[in-house]
Amino acid sequence: MPTAAQRFGEFVAGLDAGAIPDDVQHAAGLHALDALGCGIAAHALGEAGYVHAAVREDGSTGPATAIGAANLLPGDAALVNGALAHALDFDDTHPRSVVHVSAGVVPAALAAAQAAGASGADLLAAMVAGNEVCVRLGNAGSGLFHARGFQPTGVCGVFGATAAAARARRLTPATTAHALGIAGSMAAGLLEFLADGSETERLHPGWAARSGLAAVRLAAHGASGPATVFEGARGFFATYLHGEATDLPAELATLGERWVTPEIAYKPYPACHYTHAPVDALAAVLADTPIRPEDVESIVGFTDATGVSLVCDPAADKVHPRTPYDAKFSLPWCLSYRLVHGRLDVTSFTAEADTDEAVRALTPRVSYELRQYAPTPDAFGGGVRVVLRDGRVLEHELRYQRGGAENPLTADEVLQKFRTNASLGLADDDVSGLEKALLGLAHETDTAFATVLGRAAGGVK
Repeated sequence: MPTAAQRFGEFVAGLDAGAIPDDVQHAAGLHALDALGCGIAAHALGEAGYVHAAVREDGSTGPATAIGAANLLPGDAALVNGALAHALDFDDTHPRSVVHVSAGVVPAALAAAQAAGASGADLLAAMVAGNEVCVRLGNAGSGLFHARGFQPTGVCGVFGATAAAARARRLTPATTAHALGIAGSMAAGLLEFLADGSETERLHPGWAARSGLAAVRLAAHGASGPATVFEGARGFFATYLHGEATDLPAELATLGERWVTPEIAYKPYPACHYTHAPVDALAAVLADTPIRPEDVESIVGFTDATGVSLVCDPAADKVHPRTPYDAKFSLPWCLSYRLVHGRLDVTSFTAEADTDEAVRALTPRVSYELRQYAPTPDAFGGGVRVVLRDGRVLEHELRYQRGGAENPLTADEVLQKFRTNASLGLADDDVSGLEKALLGLAHETDTAFATVLGRAAGGVK
């Protein structure tokens, strides 16, 4: 019987763009636009400038393009694009696997495709291959990685990036399986950034993308990786989840038949996904009953166990976020900012916003209530209860977050998000050209369209 890595290798190497259903192709193009738009906006707002500085330090050049930089080595371009795509925490997330999928997969696929001189169809197949692999690995351990202190975006995302790069380079099934085995020793991403609001989390998808390219290059030149990297006694699930029950065979059983790419959820807000449903619930309350901050006695946000660990606890840190990035993981901050300012967008998480006295006066009045929204722990459901000083209690709840398959954003809403984000750093013609190319990848003969990313302006806070 083939191992899981060998099963994945057969799927990835054999995936032809023409065999991918139309709705999956369209979803892959939209998610690529969403990820790159988020990255362009981050660059335009001056975020993660240290990543550009780091890759430029030794002066190396190559065939790949990053947002705001041309002629980079593929690994460097993948690192920059992955970090920028995730820098605003505005990029997509798959609900059950809790992986920020496109921020790792798209940069790896694009850099590998540029280096290989691949067609748009090959890039499309590479992105879908990466999506399908990393989501299934995250699904097999749904909710368990967070409990062990790992961010699935890093530890599962490296396998998606590896699959994407392997398909773009057209590796054989056996070599792809070796690359996945090698990537198992590169899987990384700790949640310890939550302890002080530091910025390592935004590096996770970039590092996953870079590592995926490295694993593929090593395998292509003859390096071997363990065939039992996933199911082995000292493999990925055994060591990272330490004996927790997983079900990878169930995920492998539908590979190539049931497509998970359309399940990936878009983000309407640039903050941790566990804040979204409570914020939307608060918006619904305010639409029915306009209230002022001074009218509020208390606010209670509803979220599940993983949400509590990410955006509610420890309470002292969430009530008073220490950095703008820390505020993205604070339910009290997100609810308070939405109530005070009537919005929650990229301007809500800046150094200036972080000192907002009206918001900081309200956050101590925000607490949480634990609720379960689905059989799996990561449906991103949530809600809010607002208690007013006059005694009224206002409550609303969303079973599924907005942007997911059960409560979707329309394609037009996703495109408008991309256009708004991309226009912060690119000229209108470049924005429309990038949109046209990524939505019609199957008909692009090459990846020359990606050179527009190098023209993105940035550095303005």
